[in-house]
Amino acid sequence: MDTKSSGAAGAAPESFLKFGRDQTEATLGIQKELLEAYEQASRAWLARIQSELELWSDLATKLTATRSIPDALGAYQESVAQRLQMATDDGRRMATECQEIMDKITRSLTKGWQGGGG
Repeated sequence: MDTKSSGAAGAAPESFLKFGRDQTEATLGIQKELLEAYEQASRAWLARIQSELELWSDLATKLTATRSIPDALGAYQESVAQRLQMATDDGRRMATECQEIMDKITRSLTKGWQGGGG
């Protein structure tokens, strides 16, 4: 009986270490995936900021070239319409990015639990 209990006791630390290693690997995996997702999102948002600057810069150029109030209002209306479209696109992009990040977290946690439990 003593050999069985000492054998089981010897296996327990090994299982515990494997579980810890699996959890550490799962955590590092999710951190890497999230970092990549955040970097990709950051690049997209920086490009978006650039397009915003270009939009308002173009409006300023158009307004200085206008000769009448209707022309100025038309240029402003066009820029506002573009800005509203950009805001709509921003909302879609943000929803997509959040969903992708949540999917990565869920997938990683699921893998971590399966790896640690099996």
